[in-house]
Formats: sequence, structure tokens, C-alpha cells
Amino acid sequence: MNATAIAFDRQGQMYVSSRHDGAVYRVAPNGTMTTYAEGMGIATGIAFDRNQNLYVGDRSGTIFKIGRDQQVFVFATLEPSVSAYHLAMGPQGDLFVTGPTTSSFDSVHRIDPQGTVHKFFRGLGRPQGLAFDSNGNLYVAASLSGKRGIVKITPEGKAGLEVAGHGLVGLAFAPGRSVILATTEAVHHLSWNIQGLPLLPE
Repeated sequence: MNATAIAFDRQGQMYVSSRHDGAVYRVAPNGTMTTYAEGMGIATGIAFDRNQNLYVGDRSGTIFKIGRDQQVFVFATLEPSVSAYHLAMGPQGDLFVTGPTTSSFDSVHRIDPQGTVHKFFRGLGRPQGLAFDSNGNLYVAASLSGKRGIVKITPEGKAGLEVAGHGLVGLAFAPGRSVILATTEAVHHLSWNIQGLPLLPE
């Protein structure tokens, strides 16, 4: 119930978070579900790192780290989000997090492997889904200077609106230099000459 985020491990196994019961479920190809972790609060965004640790964002203010042995640790704490945390693993092994607050000038956070939180970029309105391209540029569904769409942020922290669109909340790069865009009402496929980072960690 209330499935919120999806991530795949190196073997292609699917994991789904549920903010209804604060759990992460592992879903087999035949649709069979097993509980992978519980007690995640209001579980929203999830992402794997290169070592197959799973990170889970509890929108009430905690990023959990779940080891391959399924032991759970508090990895970092952030300001609570009014909707959800969204997570993406960066090309250098840092975890990037968005989580809209009551501010209209929100940040993208970078959390290093030791769990220290840094502000990577500040100045977005209601930042949500995010993904990296193969050159290390970050794309965020957010508002920039009052315009909603997909914002590109370079590794140096320069931002610009790349795709305009009302109601955009998420994105994922797809094969063939394309992207899947999610709005509050529909899912769209866009041909885009950008190569995304591999979905599965190497």
C-alpha cells in the first residue's frame, strides 16, 4: 500500500518502499513480495550504493542505511520533508537527496560516505525526483526562478532549466538516450540525446 519508490540491486532484483507501513519490500519477477526491512518511519526514496547497501529516506528526518546483512543504521539526519525524500547515488559514491520543505528556496543535499551532510545546491522550489547523466550532471524535477520543469545542475553547481513542464515530479533515464518523465497525472517518454548513469550499480 502506498508504494513510493523503486530501486534495483546488481542482480536486477526490485525493491519497493511503502510509506504506509515504513517497510521496504523485495519483489520477485513472479510478483511475490517479501519484507526486506521494517521500521523505516515514513519510507520514501531508496537507492543502492556500489557495495549494495540500501539507503532509505524517512521523510520525518532520517536517512537509513541497510547493509547487505540487513542490519539497519541511521546514516544521516535532515530537515523533515512535507512530501517525500528522493534519493540518487552520485558517480563518486555520494548520496544526493531532495526533500521539499515549507521553504520556497530548497536545497539538494550531498551526503558523503561517512554520513556528513553538505548543501550541494540551494535555490530550488519543491525539488523532487533526481537522476544523473554519464557526465556527472544532476537533473532534478523542480522549479527554478519560478519556472517548473527539469533543472540541470552541473558538478560545479551551475543550474539551468532544461525541460519546462507543469507538474513534473520525477524522472529516470532510459536506454537509447531517452528519459521517462513523471507528472502528477501521467508518465511520458522523451527522446533526449543524454546518456544516463547505469541504473544498476557497477
